[in-house]
Amino acid sequence: MGYFRGFAVTFRKMFEKRVTTPYPQEKRPKPARLHGRHVLNRYEDGMEKCIGCELCAGVCPAKCIYVRGADNPPDEPVSPGERYGFVYEINYLRCIHCDLCVEACPTEAITESKLFEFSFTNRADAVYTKDELVVDATTGRPQHLPWEDWRPGDDDLTSGWMRATSPSGDASYSGRVSWSGELGHGVRASEVGQTSSGSGKKDSDGSDVEESGST
Repeated sequence: MGYFRGFAVTFRKMFEKRVTTPYPQEKRPKPARLHGRHVLNRYEDGMEKCIGCELCAGVCPAKCIYVRGADNPPDEPVSPGERYGFVYEINYLRCIHCDLCVEACPTEAITESKLFEFSFTNRADAVYTKDELVVDATTGRPQHLPWEDWRPGDDDLTSGWMRATSPSGDASYSGRVSWSGELGHGVRASEVGQTSSGSGKKDSDGSDVEESGST
């Protein structure tokens, strides 16, 4: 009888309204702070933000990031600092998208887009190199690789959580603009933070303190 009951459930479900959407033609909206594929950003003048400090690799719990810094060429510097990221690799077979690398980065070089749909036919494609991670030198947009399914808006709100509560997730910084300008985006606006109203700071009488953004 168990088999017949199972078939009866299946038969009844055939006539019920479907609750799923025709994926992948139609997809559900992605949260603004979704942790997806990383990008390496540039300053508005085209300089790379990465200084090769290796803090992201050191803090990564999955040990999926490998960075090797090098001294900047004096004639054609890659980044504004003394060093730059000569080698930068992320192994997406290990990455857990925890965003700790974004928190650790002192120059806001690495952020996470909302792209999470990408697959590989071999292990080599899963290891993203610097050339694949760094944004385009003209538009400031991420590289679109053949195995990635980019949709409009996937790179518009990179690291929204960090811009909402930076630095280091402190809710008292909610609403402040503390993100340096990025090529193709300029200075990204601050976002809604962890507090229910205002900036999270209180005046002596307990009322919210209104703060102006600064870069």
